[in-house]
Order: sequence, then C-alpha cells, then structure tokens
Amino acid sequence: MKGRFITLEGIEGAGKSTVAAFIERTLQAAAVEVVRTREPGGTPLAERVRHLVLEPGTEELSALSETLLMFAARAVHVANLIRPALARGAWVVCDRFTDATHAYQGAGRGVPPALIDELAQAVHADLRIDCTLWLDLPVPEGLARARSRSAVRDRFESETLAFHERVRAGYQALAAREPRRIHRLNAAAPLATVEREVDAVVQQLLRDRAP
Repeated sequence: MKGRFITLEGIEGAGKSTVAAFIERTLQAAAVEVVRTREPGGTPLAERVRHLVLEPGTEELSALSETLLMFAARAVHVANLIRPALARGAWVVCDRFTDATHAYQGAGRGVPPALIDELAQAVHADLRIDCTLWLDLPVPEGLARARSRSAVRDRFESETLAFHERVRAGYQALAAREPRRIHRLNAAAPLATVEREVDAVVQQLLRDRAP
C-alpha cells in the first residue's frame, strides 16, 4: 500500500505538535504505520543541524546560510527517513517542510523564492506532499503561547513581531496558490474544534488511499 506524506505548517505556538500527536493516534487506530517527524531535524544528523540553526549565538547567521542549513538538514531527512518510510507504505507526518522555508526564510528574511525552489528541486524534486494542514492564528497569540512554554527562546522565537507577521503572510500566499493541498485551520479555535477539522481531513485521506 502506498504511503502518504502529511505536513503541518504554521507560526510559532500554532499547536503543530499537538495536532501531529492527534493525527498519529488517529492513524494508529486505523492500523496505519505512522512515522512522526519534524524539521529541521528528524534524524540524528539532521537534529545536529537543527541545533546550529535554532541556538542563539554571538556569530551572525545570514539568511542565505540559514536557508542552506535548512536544506542540508532536509536532504539528510528525506534520504534517510522520509523516503524509506513512504517506500514501505508508512504514512509520514512531518512538523514543517519546504513551505516553512518559503514562509520563514523567503517571506520572513527575504531569500528569493526562485532560490528556494531551486534548492527544493535538487533535494526532493519528485517527493509529493499529499496534504498540508496550515494551523493559522494571529501572531501575538502564537508568540504568547510559544514564549509561555519556556523562558529560553530560540532564534525564531526571539524574532520581532514584524518578522512573524511576514511569515504568516507568506503562509497566506502559499495557501492561496495551492488551495487543494493546503488546508487552513483556525488554530485559535478550541482544541476540540481543531481536532474535528483535522479528523475530517485525515478520514478523507484514509478513504482515498490506494488498496
């Protein structure tokens, strides 16, 4: 049976981890093998790159350097975890993927979309995302959630409100371009409401899966 690739996107504090866990439980109840992962990271080597990207430091990390690191981690992740899982029929649920690079490094930092597309073509040209759930909520609410979890902030959580507004606008633009793949969910709604909407999408994917 063919595996499926589901990605979760959204600004800081959108609740992607909570929704990923819900999807994992739903698929397991349907006797589907699930591989839950995240970006940057997902494998031991890619997690080491994640540490480089997220940890605040005294040395400047340019927008270009950040983008290249994201794709270096993604190349490892795709080759060593995502592709093998899909090949054996597992469903992969990934917290962020290349849409996040377009939103954060593209819209947020000003990296040209053409460069991001070129890197994506090199890293995962033939890898198709079956469904993306975009957990959308106002930036101040998302940042308040993220910053309440820990007193220690990573490089993105420490960014300005204006940066995160650009990121959210980047996601809005992506969803407008690909409405069939990207499903917007109101992440400011009660969790039970969000889970009902997620469940409806997942159940449709289960009905559509190849025999």
